[in-house]
Amino acid sequence: MSTTTTDPIADMLTRIRNAISVRKSEILVPHSKVKESVAELLVKNGFLSKVEVNELGVGKMMKITIYSEDTNPNITSIVRLSKPGRRQYANAGHIPTVKRGRGIVIISTSKGMMTGDEARQEHLGGELMCEVY
Repeated sequence: MSTTTTDPIADMLTRIRNAISVRKSEILVPHSKVKESVAELLVKNGFLSKVEVNELGVGKMMKITIYSEDTNPNITSIVRLSKPGRRQYANAGHIPTVKRGRGIVIISTSKGMMTGDEARQEHLGGELMCEVY
């Protein structure tokens, strides 16, 4: 099985979504800096439990703990917004809110990955990566 995809972020989000649907609490994902920063933002905002980077032979892998064994997952929906065929950008005034503030949108800005609220406070726009609630 090859681990190369045309959209690695969508692959990571799909693995998280599939793991939640089969009640799996941990997944392994090939490592990249972008995926690590998206996962760290999800941990910081309480949607994931933990992210660890492991060196396994040739490449690095990320071990994502979605939820601890005695709790339920905090993610109801996780959707990729910008796709390789159609990128979506928003300036600071047009960053969408998710479920009236109960969810987050992750944006790739010139100062790195951040949530929509952080980007609004910094007056930054960028590429809309995904929305989670």
